[in-house]
Amino acid sequence: MKASTIAEREARGRAAREKSKRSSHRTVGELHRDPIELLKASSEGRVKNLMPLRYGRMAVSPFTFFRGTAILQAHDLSKVHDTGLTLPICGDGHLMNFGGFATPERQLVFDLNDFDEVSIGPFEWDLKRLTASLVIAARHMRLSRGAAEDLVMTAVGEYRNRMAQYAQYGALELWYERITFDRMADTALTPERRRAVRRGMEKAAGRTHESLFEKMAEHDGNRWVIRDAPPVLFHVLGANTLFAADEIDELKGAHGHKVLDAVWSDYMKSLSHDRRELLAHFSLQDVVFKVVGVGSVGTRCTAILLVDPVGKPLFVQMKEARPSVIARYFRSPSVKHQGERVVQGQRMLQAASDIFLGWATSPLGRHYYFRQLRDMKLSASIELFDTDLLTGYAQLCGWAMARAHAKASGQAVEVSAYIGRGDQFAEALTTYAAHYADQVERDYDVFVKACRSGALEARSDEDMAGDFRM
Repeated sequence: MKASTIAEREARGRAAREKSKRSSHRTVGELHRDPIELLKASSEGRVKNLMPLRYGRMAVSPFTFFRGTAILQAHDLSKVHDTGLTLPICGDGHLMNFGGFATPERQLVFDLNDFDEVSIGPFEWDLKRLTASLVIAARHMRLSRGAAEDLVMTAVGEYRNRMAQYAQYGALELWYERITFDRMADTALTPERRRAVRRGMEKAAGRTHESLFEKMAEHDGNRWVIRDAPPVLFHVLGANTLFAADEIDELKGAHGHKVLDAVWSDYMKSLSHDRRELLAHFSLQDVVFKVVGVGSVGTRCTAILLVDPVGKPLFVQMKEARPSVIARYFRSPSVKHQGERVVQGQRMLQAASDIFLGWATSPLGRHYYFRQLRDMKLSASIELFDTDLLTGYAQLCGWAMARAHAKASGQAVEVSAYIGRGDQFAEALTTYAAHYADQVERDYDVFVKACRSGALEARSDEDMAGDFRM
């Protein structure tokens, strides 16, 4: 099969404008749906007693509500024309799903870091999720409308410029491209941004398995045990469990160890030989349920503590993988294993991925994926950012998303040709993001009313933790 020339690929990208004009991206579309019904649909199959916590975290602000409702925006995006330029997308690329972490070579990089919704989809769906999150965050921080617009223009402008740059890269050159913290510091436009990068590097250096070990675990004379801290951390079969009796069938029998052994054995099969040999040096100590994030609350997620022969810890996260909301609303290829989907999507989109990424199926057929729980991982505290730092962060997110899309798809030429060199695409997304932020605020009001009326039960972490205090 003859390979397409660069000119032919550029022509394909420009031809996509006929299907979806760049100016058309400013529209949100006609939305006729009940946000509460969609939200309930996304809650099906989760741990019932954690649903009030999920809704409680979402009720804090329109921004936290947005983080927990990827299903709403996926539904809404499906109601407008897409570009037809499809590729592996994160599926939930809001600004809090970027961050820093260490590569296997112990180099700090900035990248996308959440892939629960990864799927094949139109490239612009990721950008629309990112830009909407920037406007919602700006409003949360009480920034001006102009400041919010500047954030979107900055992120999309950076995406455009980097995609044009990556269209000139060779395949290997693109595969090895990384956004290191050193590069971030070198390209930072202001002294404050450089200082923020350096502070982030120092903070990440202290976020290790050993530091987590000291905070979470204690020795009971026979093994290391993770301390309960309900509702966020608890033993499924312990006194502080939030599982109902009919939800722990999978964990019965020898206190669930037989089940874990089966899942762990299946997980090991997904790893390369050297990773299996490395994990063979560790022995299992304890397993607890761990509540994470906003959108993931209620999905089955455990923290597994292992130690090596000299007592050094390793924390591994085993997280339930549910079907992507993108696949629910876009004609994506069928997926046999949701955990494998997450792992393979992460490997394609990230510049460097966790060496312990893998997947497994439980005896009851649930799909899981595995990764390190903590390895110099760092997320942004945007509430502490000023306008300059948030602008710098928006630029980094645009850069990281362009790198991820270019690497995973090999379609940098087509996407760059579609966007063009001007601001038309960025301006359209600026309008879209403002209008969609309005929609999120309307949905949030409906959600809060449902919580206040009792149609949904919402409780804060503090309220639920109080249930366990003596």
